[in-house]
Amino acid sequence: MREISSEIITQTIAQMCIEANHHLTPDMEKALISAGENEISPLGKQVLSQLRENLKIADEDMIPICQDTGMAVVFVEMGQEVHITGASLSDAINEGVRKGYTEGYLRKSVVGDPLERVNTGDNTPAVIHYDIVPGDTFRLTVAPKGFGSENMSRVFMLKPAEGIEGVKNAVLTAVNDAGPNACPPMVVGVGIGGTFEKAAIMAKRALLRPAGEHSEIPYVSDLEKELLEKINKSGIGPGGLGGRMTALAVNVLTYPTHIAGLPVAINICCHVNRHSVREL
Repeated sequence: MREISSEIITQTIAQMCIEANHHLTPDMEKALISAGENEISPLGKQVLSQLRENLKIADEDMIPICQDTGMAVVFVEMGQEVHITGASLSDAINEGVRKGYTEGYLRKSVVGDPLERVNTGDNTPAVIHYDIVPGDTFRLTVAPKGFGSENMSRVFMLKPAEGIEGVKNAVLTAVNDAGPNACPPMVVGVGIGGTFEKAAIMAKRALLRPAGEHSEIPYVSDLEKELLEKINKSGIGPGGLGGRMTALAVNVLTYPTHIAGLPVAINICCHVNRHSVREL
């Protein structure tokens, strides 16, 4: 049995919250550079150039990439041979979020009740997803999610007969409805199958796949490429001001589902698609 101290988890989460909000991942940086090279609209090129300049300043001067530093979403991949010592794992993660957002001077955007709307003052609690796996691995992913793009998310409970064309229509409807509100160029995460909530979690998890990498399932890979091409023909463009590069990537995850259903979830992220990954 491998033991990991809750204090180490807290310290790591705090660092990850700060890192994710200040530095772009290499895959997203590469995708933005490529977008600038492939954009044909002069205004679109200008927007992409300004976005890259913003990212450069954020990285060098330790200024948040975006004023909306998001609600902390944490994915935990924990081996069944791991034992957490000290505080509970959830408490350790939330303490890390608290430290990261207060000590890193990041905007606190979480309210303690969805209707009473009183700010918690430290951006907790986080939304935590646990995945128990064999062995003694322990992997953390922190993905701060701003709500300009989060508010554009959709779930469609399609009829099985609607098939893959229904899935395509659902994704394109969500993207077109989002328009400029999701701060394009966007990354589109899609979850197909499972149940109502499983599809939504898959859509969010799909955002974590590096831009430019496709599914190992041939038909899913083809679907990702087709959807990206169609989205980039929508004319929404960078910043919603017109152009070719509306999306940087479309990532799709699938899961078995019931004979009577075809759940489809779309989780859209803005051009920075922030996340940080650590293994302890």
